[in-house]
Amino acid sequence: MKWIRYLPLVLGVLAAPAAAQEPLSAIDWLSKSVREKPVAAPVAPDVSGPIQSPEITVTPLAGIRKDTVGLLPSAVTGLPPDFWGGSNTETITRLISRQRTDSLPEVLSLLYTILLAEVNAPGGALSGSDLLLARTDKLLDLGALNQAQALLERAGPNEPEIFRRWFDISLLTGHEEHACTAMRAAPGFAPTMEARVFCLARGGDWDAAALTLATGETLGFIKQSKADLITRFLDPQMFEGQPDLPPPTPLTPLEFTMREAIAQPRPAGALPLAFANVDLRSGIAWRNQMRAAERLVRSQAVPARRLIEFYTQRKPAASGGIWDRVRAIQAFDVALLSGDNAGIDLTLPTAYNAMREVALEVPFARYYGDRLAGRVFSKATTKTAFKIALLSDGFENSARKLVATSDRQAFLKGLALGNVAGLTPPGTLGQAIADAFEKPMPEGSLRDLLTEKRLGEAILRTMLLLKDESFADPGDIRAALSTFRAVGLEQEARRIAIQLLLLERLG
Repeated sequence: MKWIRYLPLVLGVLAAPAAAQEPLSAIDWLSKSVREKPVAAPVAPDVSGPIQSPEITVTPLAGIRKDTVGLLPSAVTGLPPDFWGGSNTETITRLISRQRTDSLPEVLSLLYTILLAEVNAPGGALSGSDLLLARTDKLLDLGALNQAQALLERAGPNEPEIFRRWFDISLLTGHEEHACTAMRAAPGFAPTMEARVFCLARGGDWDAAALTLATGETLGFIKQSKADLITRFLDPQMFEGQPDLPPPTPLTPLEFTMREAIAQPRPAGALPLAFANVDLRSGIAWRNQMRAAERLVRSQAVPARRLIEFYTQRKPAASGGIWDRVRAIQAFDVALLSGDNAGIDLTLPTAYNAMREVALEVPFARYYGDRLAGRVFSKATTKTAFKIALLSDGFENSARKLVATSDRQAFLKGLALGNVAGLTPPGTLGQAIADAFEKPMPEGSLRDLLTEKRLGEAILRTMLLLKDESFADPGDIRAALSTFRAVGLEQEARRIAIQLLLLERLG
C-alpha cells in the first residue's frame, strides 16, 4: 500500500511535541448554541433582524453520507476505501477520542491522515454522522480549526451537532457575522437564547437583544451567570470600574468571544488548543502570537512556517525564555539566508537546542532540513546536523550521505534506510526497535484485527501503544512498529523509530 505524506499540502490549502496534555476535550467546551427542535420563541424580537452580513447558502451534496466525508481521497492518502472494514462506529469513535494531541510528530501526522481521509463508513453504514463528529472533535482538540471547518462544510452543517461545531469555529476564527447569518438561515433547528442575543447584538439590533435577554432571564432560559456576561457585552460602559467577572468552567467559544470583546480576563492556565488560534490574528501582542503559534505548530494544526514568520518578525526587546529562542532562530535564519557558512555552523546548535526546549525539533528540521542538506559542518556542529537530517522530511535521501561516527549513529542511519541487520541497537529501546525491523510481526490482538480486515481499528489501537513514547513498554514498541510495517506504513515506522531515539522524552 502506497502512503503519501500529505500534511504540508493540506495546511497550505486550508491555511493559505512534549507539551502538557490539553485540558479539555472539544465536547466539553463547545457552546450549546442550537437546539435540535425549534421551539416558539418566548420573546417579541425577531432573530432575523437587520444583520448586514452577506446571506449564506448551504447546499450539501444530495444523499451525502456524512461519516464518509473527507478532504483527502484515497489517491492522496493511500488508504483503501474499506479502511474501517467490519469495525463498528462506536469502537472507532471511542478510539479516535482517546488519541493524544501531544504524541510523537509522526504519530500526529498519521492521525491527521485518518481524520481527514475520505473512506467508507465503518461496518458498511449508509448514514449517520457520529464518526464525522468524532473526527471533528479530535481536530478541534488539536486546534486544527481550518481543517475542521473544511470537513464540516464538505459534509454540510445542516444538522444541529454539526452546525454547533461549525458555529463555534466561526467564532474562534473571527467570523461572527458569518456564523450569525448562517444561523438565521438554518430553519431545521433554533438558536439558544444566548446565541440569539449575541447574534442580534452583532447585527446591530441592540434593543431587540436587550429585550430577548430580559425575557430569557425572567423565564429561566438564561442562567444568572450567563446573563451577567451578556449584560456587560450589551452595555460594557455601564460596568466601568466594576470587578471582573469570574471565568466560567468550562469556557465556551461563545462566552470567550463575548469576554474578549469587553476585555474580560482569560482563565489562568492553558485554554484548549482551538482557542490559541485567536492569538494568531494581527493586532495581538507579538509574544502571545508566538506562544500560540508554538502550541499550534507542535500539534501540527498550522505549518512551521507560521512560527518562523513570527519569530523573525522584529527584534526582541527583552531577554530570557521565548526571547532567547527568538534571538537564536533569528541569528541562524540570517546566517542561512545570507549563505554565511561559518555563521550557520556557529548558530545551528543553539537554534536547534532552543527548539528542543519546547519540543519543536521536528518542525524545525522539516522547515530547514532541505536547505541544510549537503553542507559541511565543523565537528562540534555535525552531531546536531545529523539529528536534523534524520528528523527532516528528506531523511532517507539525507541518510545515504551521512557518515556515522558511532554505533548509535550507525543504527539511526540504518533505520532511515530500513536495514538494521548487523548493527548494534542502543539500549533496551533500540533492541525493541531492532526486533520490529528484523523479526516477523508477533501473534496477538493486532494481528487478529488485520486478519479480520479491520485495518483502521488496528492502526488506531497501534497508535495508542506509543502513549508513553520512549518510556513505553519495549513489547508495545515492537508490536507498534511491526504492525505499521505489516500494513504498509514502512516510512512512518522508520520515522517513528527515529523520533523515539532522537527525541527521547515522555509525552
